[in-house]
Amino acid sequence: MQIFNRNRTFLAAFLAIAVSFFSACGSKPPESNSAGVTALSQVPAVRLNYRYEADVPVPTLPGVTIEERNAAVQADFDTNRTQEQLDRTITSPDKKRVLAVYRNVTDLTSEVRLDMYTPEGKLLRKVTADTMAVHFPDTIIWSPDSSSVAFVAMLRTLTPLAPSTTPATASSTTPLSAEPASPVEPTPQAAATPAAPTGVLTFRTEQIYICNADGAGIKSLTQNEGLIYFYYVWSPDSTMLAALATTEREWRYLTVLAEQKGEVMVPLGRPRVVEKNGRERRLDDNLTAVHPVWSPDSAKVAAAFETQIRIYDAGGVNPTQAAIPLKNQLLISSQAYDRQQQQIAANSTDPNAAPSASPAEPLTTLPDEKLLVSYNPIVELGWTSEDLLYAKTAYLKRMKLETENVTSFARWHRLVFSAQPLTPVANK
Repeated sequence: MQIFNRNRTFLAAFLAIAVSFFSACGSKPPESNSAGVTALSQVPAVRLNYRYEADVPVPTLPGVTIEERNAAVQADFDTNRTQEQLDRTITSPDKKRVLAVYRNVTDLTSEVRLDMYTPEGKLLRKVTADTMAVHFPDTIIWSPDSSSVAFVAMLRTLTPLAPSTTPATASSTTPLSAEPASPVEPTPQAAATPAAPTGVLTFRTEQIYICNADGAGIKSLTQNEGLIYFYYVWSPDSTMLAALATTEREWRYLTVLAEQKGEVMVPLGRPRVVEKNGRERRLDDNLTAVHPVWSPDSAKVAAAFETQIRIYDAGGVNPTQAAIPLKNQLLISSQAYDRQQQQIAANSTDPNAAPSASPAEPLTTLPDEKLLVSYNPIVELGWTSEDLLYAKTAYLKRMKLETENVTSFARWHRLVFSAQPLTPVANK
């Protein structure tokens, strides 16, 4: 009897497990990868959906502000560093450090040096070696967490001569009939100036360097001699930089071309990601003048090429990328924008005329871009939230005379991102 009860219990347990198994096999799989996804940072670039919205209001983007020179640092230069000229100061986001950008009187105007100060004007450390020349000072940038500052430097063109230390001869300093000199009060000595760092690897083309908040630990993040890194921006989490770089030959070609046209040279570069440990990944082989931008979660980088936007995963084992061609959408929205502007102009010339509502005509062919004055390439990007990427189109012309610069038909558009649904798997 006991054996029979034991077998019946085992049979009941087996049947319960079997029912659970077959029920699970027949359950429906999730139809979207949004299940369990709490942020778009978890969605690879290739799995993003987007919706295009034309002619949206101008977004609020962080602007580039030139701060006034720190008064205490300026006073130190005026008092103790009369042979050097302070160009500007850059304060860290936490307001605890001030980077001084300056030149010696013998330095070229295009080459500057860096020192680290406290806000009270105390010199902590010389950042750059005497053999280094910092270029593109407008691009120097602190990391958001104030732990590092990034800049571009290369080998200095001319090394200033050190002051002569040869002792004078007795005949040149002592008169023939010398009388005993009266005692002279000792002159108070100024605080010793920190020595410039030595042994820093320097290259013949512009490379990206970083140092810590005290001005120490300077190192080159990039070591690709022959490439010129001319733009870089920190990721919001302060772990990486998105940069643009071009070859020395391409830089020279663009310079000559701009000189022939009387224009300011606008460099074109290939986007890449550079980590603080020096690891670098080129994101694309195409050239662009549009500065890359980070997503607010530091998971992705966006770049623009004429009328196309590309999204790249910043990290991961198998990073993906996605191309978003917007030419057709820009053509259609430019046609609507031009018609709207023509209607506004017609109403302004005849204020008594009643506004005419243009009927919505079915689109049978794409508009001719040569007939659209507002159709222009993307010139700026702004990523304001995980799901909103803004793109500005405009006609730009930059001449050597600023009075001849042209910016027209500036319009903002945006992409609204969402997670792309997965294709449902058929039940077996």
